[in-house]
Amino acid sequence: MTLPSNPETPEQGSDNNFSPATPENLSIATTTDAAIAPRNLEGEYLDELPDEVEMSLFDHLEELRQRIFYSVLAVAGGMIGCFLTIKPIVQLLEIPANGVKFLQLAPGEFFFVSLKVAGYSGLLLASPFILYQIAMFVLPGLTRRERRLMGPVFLGSSVLFIGGLVFSYLLLIPAALNFFVNYGEGVVEQLWSIDKYFEFVLLLMFSTGLAFEIPIVQVILGILGIVSSRQMLSGWRYVILGAAVLGAVLTPSTDPLTQTLLGGAVLCLYFGGVGLVKLLGR
Repeated sequence: MTLPSNPETPEQGSDNNFSPATPENLSIATTTDAAIAPRNLEGEYLDELPDEVEMSLFDHLEELRQRIFYSVLAVAGGMIGCFLTIKPIVQLLEIPANGVKFLQLAPGEFFFVSLKVAGYSGLLLASPFILYQIAMFVLPGLTRRERRLMGPVFLGSSVLFIGGLVFSYLLLIPAALNFFVNYGEGVVEQLWSIDKYFEFVLLLMFSTGLAFEIPIVQVILGILGIVSSRQMLSGWRYVILGAAVLGAVLTPSTDPLTQTLLGGAVLCLYFGGVGLVKLLGR
């Protein structure tokens, strides 16, 4: 009598790929799981909201009101402090004019110019405190991963804005003023309205400072995955056209030298931002 063979028992010499659980296989599986687990835990940890607190819409609006109130107080304090020391600030901003005489064409014109200069200067002095208030308002809604980016973004934006002011003060304003002086040399005497001069200088400085924030915008878009570095680079033709338009719009003067300098700076900043996004692996 022949006993039937068990189909579930593999025969010797068959081509079955079954591999028994050996200590070596168990060791490899355990090591792989141990390596993956910390990564998953770290990702979950970085995606957590550490200060998540449920707040009503009224509470958010109340906090926003307080932040705005503190920022306005800081700007007012900066304006008052700058107004009390307005003459050294005005003399500093008159240096690029290179000895041109200024006229007060109406009673109280210099007083209102002083208020305008104090306003811009106070806003500049209060900007770190304003950035701090913005950071404290948005901080509870950010994950740990997003909070790591806040410091570099705020620091980079501050450095770039100040760099734009310095670039405008040392290069753009002297270039524009020299163009106007040389153009009218021998024909008109250089006597300028102090109000028009400071309107020109302040607008050019602050518009240049804002234009220098382009790399920060690019980095934020790249980190959020909205635009990649390859997409930014692929539109270089439109970027050149946009830089020319931006140089013409942001400069209050119409001389080609100032517009070219600002447009060239915008191009350098844009392609520098593309390089930063590329370094971040985006």
